[in-house]
Amino acid sequence: MTSDSATPDVSIPGAPRPRTRRRGAAIFLRDVLVIVLVALAVSFLVKTFLVRSFYIPSASMEQTLMVKDQILVDELTPRFGGYERGDVVVFRDPGGWLGPSTETPSRGPVVDAVEWVLSLVGLAAPDSDDHLIKRIVGLPGDHVVCCNDLGQLTINGTPVDETPYLELPEPGAPASAVGFDVVVPEDSLWMMGDNRYRSKDSRYNQDQPGKGFVPMENLVGRAFVITWPFDRFGSIDSHHELFSTVPDTEEASR
Repeated sequence: MTSDSATPDVSIPGAPRPRTRRRGAAIFLRDVLVIVLVALAVSFLVKTFLVRSFYIPSASMEQTLMVKDQILVDELTPRFGGYERGDVVVFRDPGGWLGPSTETPSRGPVVDAVEWVLSLVGLAAPDSDDHLIKRIVGLPGDHVVCCNDLGQLTINGTPVDETPYLELPEPGAPASAVGFDVVVPEDSLWMMGDNRYRSKDSRYNQDQPGKGFVPMENLVGRAFVITWPFDRFGSIDSHHELFSTVPDTEEASR
C-alpha cells in the first residue's frame, strides 16, 4: 500500500530536466570543439602545402610592395611549374643576408598563443623577419651583367628594360649602383629588390659563403597577392613580358 507522500512515478509537465539539459550542452560544446579543430587542421594543411601569409618588414621592394603590406605566397604551383624571371618570391636566408639573428622577446603567453593560432589560419606571420622577398632576375645558367651604356642590366647578352617596376633615386639612374658580372650556378637564383638602391640583395652578399646566389631549396614560394591594407588589395605583377626576349642559356651560347 502506497502512502500519500510517495513520489509519483510520472513526471510533472513543465518540470525541468537538468540531466537532459546538461547532456545537450555537453554535446553542443563537443561539436563546436570538433568544428574548431577540423578548421584549424585544414588551415594548417593549407598553410603548410598551399599558401602562406607574410608581411613586408622593409622598403627593399617598393613601390611593388610597401612596408607592412601583408601578402599571400603560393607554395604549390611553383613546385610543378617552376619559377620564371620576374617572379617575386619569398625565401629563407641563405646565410648572412640578415646578419646575426636576434630572438624576439615573448609578449606574454596569451599574446603568443593568439598569434600562434592566427598564424595557423594565415592571419599572422610571426616568422616574416626570418625570410626575405626579392624578384628573380637570373635563373640557373644565366649570365647577368650590369650595367650597359644605357644603365640597364643584361641577361645572356640581352638588355632588360625594368622601368615598370624599378624604384630609382632619379630618372635615368643605372639599374644598379654596384656593377656585377655573374653566371648563376645550377639550382640557384640571382635575386634583386625593386627598390634597387635600398635593397641588400644578391649584389651585396657576394662575400657570403653562397656568393650572393640563393639555392632553389631555400625558396618558400611565389608572392601573388597583397591582402592588407585593404586599399592595396590586388595581384603582384611578375612582369614576365619584360624578360620575354631573353634567350635561354643554350641559345645564348650559340
